[in-house]
Amino acid sequence: MDLSVVIPVYNEAEALPALYGTLGQALDALGGTSEIVFADDGSRDGSGAVLDAFAEKDPRVRVLHLSRNYGQTAALMAAIEASEGEVIIAMDADGQNDPADIPRLLEKLAEGYDVVSGWRKERQDAALTRRVPSALANRLISGLLHLPLHDYGCTLKAYRRDVVEDVRLYGEMHRFIPVFAAWEGARVAELPVAHHPRQSGQSKYGLGRIARVLLDLFILYFIDRAFDRPMQFFGKFGLGFLGIASAIFAWALALKYVSAVSLIQTPLPLLSAVVGLSGVLFLLLGLIAEVQARIYFEARGRPPYKVRRVVQHAAVPRLKLASRRW
Repeated sequence: MDLSVVIPVYNEAEALPALYGTLGQALDALGGTSEIVFADDGSRDGSGAVLDAFAEKDPRVRVLHLSRNYGQTAALMAAIEASEGEVIIAMDADGQNDPADIPRLLEKLAEGYDVVSGWRKERQDAALTRRVPSALANRLISGLLHLPLHDYGCTLKAYRRDVVEDVRLYGEMHRFIPVFAAWEGARVAELPVAHHPRQSGQSKYGLGRIARVLLDLFILYFIDRAFDRPMQFFGKFGLGFLGIASAIFAWALALKYVSAVSLIQTPLPLLSAVVGLSGVLFLLLGLIAEVQARIYFEARGRPPYKVRRVVQHAAVPRLKLASRRW
């Protein structure tokens, strides 16, 4: 299979016929072998029946019916794992992504990139509840994770299969797939894509997702900075707290011997004890995380690196590396 288009679906019955029609036209124009994998994420508006009708008349269509609403990330993962294409195109089911952009994504991918992320440069959404929070979030994510993309939230992306087949996502981390791919050495590009106003249904996102995105970002920041060395991450906090506690206690002693202020007359000793205890807890947390990280890497049975390719003389026996892909 050359190309798989994967689409998570949740309550988009009205938008699906138009999407299926334009997507079919785009795939017909491309040629080659292709498939469309829909993941019905527990829809309650009849989306499942609409998708089943597509599958009955089109052999390219495969429909996964999830047992309940798991969320966009889980539905997208299910569709990716059920797909067979060497290249995977992910897109939304609401009709705001344009299938006509698929050839442009593939052309960019052919330039040597492993991931091509769509950028809704002219985004057709509400400014206050969608565009402004998204712009701020994208700047924050790019700054913290060092992958400068304008639009992490755009589902329309192209991936090479070997880049995403080992990615495991939880919560709402589907928007961070380019980050996980970049950590594995993938070459990531961004391409402006069309974005249409929503014609039917309601958006599943609003201001309520800001807190979830920030928490996911904190997890990724930790993974990026200290997943394989957690003591370095938590230890800095621990030593910092212990240093502050020592300074506070030194202040209390200075008050006692310089200004004759008894230790029981100031809250500084208690504050020093609380801050010092926090420092000890951070050190212990780092120790526990360090042990768990070592168990994790040992259980995987894989080295903490990935070799892209090896160049050597043809007469030399081929080197067998521990990394699975080289």
